[in-house]
Amino acid sequence: MQITPAMKYYSTLILSAIAITCMGCSDDTVEPTSKDWDNTATLFETTDAARFDTYYKPQVGYVGDPMPFYDPQAKDFKIFYLQEFRPNSTTFHPFWCLITTDAASYQSLGEVIPTGSITDLDGALGTGCTVYNDADRTYYTFYTGHSCDVASTGIGEGVMMATSQDCRTWRKNPAFLLSPLGEYSTSDFRDPCVFKDDAGIYHMLVSTQKSGKGVIAEYTSTDLNNWTSAGVFMTMMWDRFYECPDVFRMGDWWYMVYSEKHAAVRRVQYFKGRTLEELKSCTANDAGLWPDYREGMLDSRAFYAGKTASDGTDRYIWGWCPTRPGNDNTNVGAYPAEPEWAGALVAHKLIQHPDGTLTLGRVDGIIEKYSQPMALKVMNTEGNVSADNSGYSLSGDASVLFNRLGNCNRIEFTATATSPDAKFGVSLVRGIDSAKYYSMVVNPEGSGRHKINFEEEGPEGCGFVNGADGYVFDTPADNTYRITIINDNSVCTMYINDDVAFTARVYGIRKNCWSINSYGSDIRISDLQVYQAGE
Repeated sequence: MQITPAMKYYSTLILSAIAITCMGCSDDTVEPTSKDWDNTATLFETTDAARFDTYYKPQVGYVGDPMPFYDPQAKDFKIFYLQEFRPNSTTFHPFWCLITTDAASYQSLGEVIPTGSITDLDGALGTGCTVYNDADRTYYTFYTGHSCDVASTGIGEGVMMATSQDCRTWRKNPAFLLSPLGEYSTSDFRDPCVFKDDAGIYHMLVSTQKSGKGVIAEYTSTDLNNWTSAGVFMTMMWDRFYECPDVFRMGDWWYMVYSEKHAAVRRVQYFKGRTLEELKSCTANDAGLWPDYREGMLDSRAFYAGKTASDGTDRYIWGWCPTRPGNDNTNVGAYPAEPEWAGALVAHKLIQHPDGTLTLGRVDGIIEKYSQPMALKVMNTEGNVSADNSGYSLSGDASVLFNRLGNCNRIEFTATATSPDAKFGVSLVRGIDSAKYYSMVVNPEGSGRHKINFEEEGPEGCGFVNGADGYVFDTPADNTYRITIINDNSVCTMYINDDVAFTARVYGIRKNCWSINSYGSDIRISDLQVYQAGE
């Protein structure tokens, strides 16, 4: 039998998977068994465990551009995503798929839609979407075909289609191609999003360019097979490019969630409108009719390519949290650089407020998963700290260091400030001997608003990390912040009330201590508890 380059490539992947699995299995065993974990607070040089169960990562490779779909037949969520191997083969990013019912635990189906050959338009696959058609009882996935050899294909990108009867086994339709020729950019024509309007008409939106300006192109159909151009759905403001558009209706509002590609922004954002026409007009003539004062920003730069799906009761958004080159927590890809592409899968719950604005909140399934209380112990204090039966009071520059965390944790507490300009935060990867550690700082920004900053503190820390901060939010009227922090190995998210989500990549959390800090402020900490996953 002749050994082909592809066979060699996938054999290498399999061997890598075995090696990684073995290393992962040994992660826990190589930790010094004689170490007094309960009574020490020195820094431990740790690595991620092999498995990411909550913020999912495949054992080999990473998650890129999730494409969630609620399966009305199976009554579960299918999360398609672009499989990133590092290194990829000459053809790359096949669709892999996960199944979940709670956005907290996942079952992998592996590869479901493969790439084509090097000379096919879908030599590489790009973002798409899945819909179910009741009329013919068929699942349709529309995806981006990205050419690896434009000389052979004639265009760089086009929209292609695969169908399935069970949402597990897929067949490509070689006769289907939505081409940009004659109307839109042949190199940027991607990320199809399909939704149905109130009249039962299907709409497909495609991220592209027209005459050098970014636009969202629109097509309509009654059967998902035959599509008619409907012109431009929305223009993109200035020099921006909206990736991974996702249009849906939630209550009385229509929304478009998208990911801003520009390296200066690089965030998931949204627009809203009472009608589709109002939604389209949000960017007319570069108007910038933002849905809120923070330009529709939903999370930090550590959450990207977010798209949503709803089970009819709750709507969730899935995106990826990037890895950091060299596992360097400060190497975040700040402008003009970009973060590393792909990482771990992060889910949030969409929260709709009475005025139609959106924020991201805790996923109930993750809260229920991390339900086993852990023992809490003070290991050290600095500055003015006092404790009583109900909590801790910090004054001025102060901190209280707590005992070591596990692999995956949920931290809950309430911080009550005496001033609307209070500054406080939470530090991770911290020991009594730490030269540097990593903090999510709730920082006053003036005008009655705060923002979460990411900082490297300690004698050797660089301070504020540019490109890893959050967005401004209103200071709570009662100066009370209900905090939840969830981490799975190095991926963590901080939630504040129902108003703020802040995702971060912080290597070294597991098996290390953590602290709550005040910065020139008086802070009362109550209802403090740490949880881990139950047996």
